[in-house]
Order: sequence, then C-alpha cells, then structure tokens
Amino acid sequence: MKNAFRRVALVGRYQTEGLSDTLHGLVRLLSARGISVLVEQRTAEAIGPDTYDVGDFERIGDEADLAIAIGGDGTMLGVARELARREIPLVGINHGRLGFITDIGLDGLPGALGSILDGHYAAEERTLLTARVVRNQELIWTELALNDVVVNRSSRTGMIELQVHVDDQYMYSQRADGLIIATPTGSTAYALSANGPILHPQVRGIVLVPVAPQALSNRPITLPDDVTITVRVLEGREPRVAGDMQVFSDLHVGDDIIVQRAPFTTRFLHPPGYSYYTTLRSKLNWHELPILQAPR
Repeated sequence: MKNAFRRVALVGRYQTEGLSDTLHGLVRLLSARGISVLVEQRTAEAIGPDTYDVGDFERIGDEADLAIAIGGDGTMLGVARELARREIPLVGINHGRLGFITDIGLDGLPGALGSILDGHYAAEERTLLTARVVRNQELIWTELALNDVVVNRSSRTGMIELQVHVDDQYMYSQRADGLIIATPTGSTAYALSANGPILHPQVRGIVLVPVAPQALSNRPITLPDDVTITVRVLEGREPRVAGDMQVFSDLHVGDDIIVQRAPFTTRFLHPPGYSYYTTLRSKLNWHELPILQAPR
C-alpha cells in the first residue's frame, strides 16, 4: 500500500467527549497502513495512558509530514497557528458542531482520509495574519491569526474609538464596539456575523468590518492583502486585541495594533470532490431563504 505521508501527527480538542474513541480508531487506521503516528502531548494526556509516541508541537514540526486536527474549527485554527511556519499540511476532522474548515465528518472518515493518504486530495493555501501591539515604541505582544484579528471593548464598558491607517495613509476614525480584520478564511466567521462580505479563499484580500459602529457610514471594506494596517486606540476603557478569539492581550489608550499578511501560508488538504460552494451551502445554508414566521 503506497502512502503519500510517512509520519502523521494527531491533535485533538482534548475537552471533547468521545475524542478518545475517535483518536484510537485513527491510530489503528494509520498503523494498519504502515504509517508512523505521533500524538500531540496534551491530546495524549487527555485520552489516558497508552503506548503512543507522544510529542509537543516543536517535535511535530520537526518530524511529521501531515497533521490531522480532530475537533471543531477552533481546534483547526490553533493547530494552523502552531504549525504554519513549518509548512506541514493540515486535515480537519469535524468532532464539533459547525465544522466549516474541519470538513471531514465522522461518518465518512475512513474513505475520505484514505483517499488523502493515498495522495488523492485537493490542496488549498490559506492566508494568515500577523498582529503586533506597540506601546511607546516597544513591542509588547505578537500573534498569528488564521481567521481574524479583533480589536474590541470589554463587555462591561462602552464604545471604543479607533483610528485606522493603511500603509501610513489615514483611512478613518470610528466609534464602535470593535473592529474585525479578517482573512478570506475568517470572512465566514465573526466578520460574517457583523455583516461583512464572504471572500473566496483564493482572493488575496483582507476585510475590515466594524462591529456595531455608531455611524451608519462606517461600512466594511476589502483591502489588498499586501498592505500594513495600523489601528490606534484613541479612547475606551479596557480595550483588548484577540487573535482568532483564542489568544488575547489587554490594550492601553495610545497602543498601535499593526496587522500584516504573514510571510507564509497554511495548507489545507481536502478529500477529492471538495467544493467551497458546497461547504457554504451545507454549513451556512447559503442557498436558502430565511424562514418567515407566520403572524400571530
């Protein structure tokens, strides 16, 4: 049996109920094909003691030539941030709810994953963003994001005021609950719920979407992905910045949040026949009209 990958890493959302059975099944499937398996350290600790080869993300980056994320979209986001610099392709298995980027379901897992392991797959390069926080000319925080970088207020306070420059050119100031800076991948996440546009993953763009702006004229805008976006906090109590809504940093008035396209991408592998439009229809009900409630 010819395999396209020799050593595969497994990373699971270790809080997920039923993950252990899925993970053990994957190990058996891969081992039966003669593929070496490396289980991420915290994942292995969560499923209990076993004889698996265990390693952290640094070791995975050194040794694996494919990583499989088992969980929801959040799991995929976290794995992508950890491994993107190492150019390790990712496969997502949906063990969560929506599963927009973890597109292999448990019911079709053996066949879909088997095709990928045989070398039959659709590959997709996904853009990431780098975010840096500069305070008084000092770098205090830096992070990667696959979905988005969000500057927002604490839930306990009022609006914040932000000033945005693009390539050192003043664009606008806004009072709002926050600002979403999203990749094409993130355009179907938080940005979409704030009335931002959907960007196809192959579009080289970055979306800026205000969250509940005070002015009706503050609308979303799509920028080229080779620009530098600088967001300055002008006013607001307890502002913060988040990468993929998973990693956070508190902000001060006067801080600059500098966002750019990362110098590398992350590579998603999909089973044969994958269609982005099918995913939009099946996961977001893209083709369906709203259900109208009958008047009472």
